[in-house]
Amino acid sequence: MHVDVRHRDDIIIVDLEGRLVMGVGDELLREVINELLAEDWKKIIVNLQKVTIMDSSGMGELVSSWKLASKFGAKLKFLRPQPQIERTLKLTQVLPLLEVYESEEEGLSSFLPA
Repeated sequence: MHVDVRHRDDIIIVDLEGRLVMGVGDELLREVINELLAEDWKKIIVNLQKVTIMDSSGMGELVSSWKLASKFGAKLKFLRPQPQIERTLKLTQVLPLLEVYESEEEGLSSFLPA
């Protein structure tokens, strides 16, 4: 798993690439989200576009990160899951819990006041 972290104004974008699976991807995602929350970032987008495989540990870490962000008063949103990953999220009924956007601009705009 490869992770790049970048920001646009006060929004952090975490680009994931590779396998979000037990033992590698899930731990790396946890570390990155924990560090961002410790640095007091409140608006975080996780880009799933280049995630090729996700197992139950990876899915569990997405949900855990989302819950942890909420506890810290942060918003965690997601971008562009691949079709097979989106299907898994729908089948496990995780997708309705998470905010998922098709484009980065949509995700960024979602943080603007209504």
